[in-house]
Amino acid sequence: MAKKKVVIGMSGGVDSSVSAWLLKEQGYEVIGLFMKNWEDDDDSEYCSTREDWIDAVSVADVIGIDIEAVNFAAEYKDRVFAEFLREYQAGRTPNPDVLCNAEIKFKAFLDHAMKLGADCIATGHYARVRELDGGFQLLKALDASKDQSYFLHRLNQMQLANTLFPLGEIQKTEVRKIAGQIGLPNAKKKDSTGICFIGERPFREFLNRYLSYQHGPMKTPDGDVVGQHVGLSFYTLGQRKGIGIGGIKSRQNADGSSDAWYVAHKDIEKNTLYVVQGHDHPWLQSSRLEARQSNWIAGKPPQPGQYCAKTRYRQADMSCVLGSIGSEAFSLQFDQAQWAVTPGQSAVLYDGDICLGGGIIECSDSPAKLQSILQ
Repeated sequence: MAKKKVVIGMSGGVDSSVSAWLLKEQGYEVIGLFMKNWEDDDDSEYCSTREDWIDAVSVADVIGIDIEAVNFAAEYKDRVFAEFLREYQAGRTPNPDVLCNAEIKFKAFLDHAMKLGADCIATGHYARVRELDGGFQLLKALDASKDQSYFLHRLNQMQLANTLFPLGEIQKTEVRKIAGQIGLPNAKKKDSTGICFIGERPFREFLNRYLSYQHGPMKTPDGDVVGQHVGLSFYTLGQRKGIGIGGIKSRQNADGSSDAWYVAHKDIEKNTLYVVQGHDHPWLQSSRLEARQSNWIAGKPPQPGQYCAKTRYRQADMSCVLGSIGSEAFSLQFDQAQWAVTPGQSAVLYDGDICLGGGIIECSDSPAKLQSILQ
């Protein structure tokens, strides 16, 4: 009987490298595929594509598998980066990792792998797939600190049916241990902390090259002007650093200290940025949100009721009620107010370890509160 052929995305990082080794150990015919997704300034100090390719080739040589490179830069720019810019221009804060997974890693890459004769694809994501009653469920990884199901919530049944996640039941510490034991050249390589096209570069400087912007007033909830913003696109709700008003102290504590400033609201029509003092300020708290562009992994929405959700990746699961569900939208009512619910980010719904899907946050109850206050 012929071995199943698996094409695995290899980034040059330790997770995908160990995944490839595990698949070969399990008896699969493994082919590595290195994706090049960005070209605009590939020779800059901020993009590590060349070094990552060298690492991926070196790993493939140690494991004993073939590897090839494929260029998805055009698809990435059209399907991911263009949407990324549109969202920022509209004053929202998108999560390009979510869109990249749905449009590149599990669409363009999956299509390419199938043309190579693959039976399925694999990635180094920390997540699990379970087949149940003829359908497929996306589950959290056993290593809760590394679980990446949040970023995979836009996948569908076909994509899950053709995907393996070798690290889903393994702890990250074990992955590093395996990499060292089998002599991988990247065993101690730092995990990637961003997308190649952003990398570690100054983010505001990067956006500056692509977005139009206009300076405007920075105000407190009382309407006091405390500074000038450099363009609403360059700020995100809950932001503390880089606001540029650290020296202004409008409210002092009993000991003479002053609370930090946070971005709390963007008034797009009036080009005004609202800032507040204190992490627990009411303007940073939201009990309800509405999301658009919903995607349900089962192919249909879950029944309204009690679930858990995340409104940002590193957040713990928060109890909520799934309310009104439209064809492409839904609402969530949280048992406890959530901090800095940010339009453009993803609200992802869970039933225990099962990731049900989610959508893009359109608004929370904070803007409604704000309008009543600002009028």
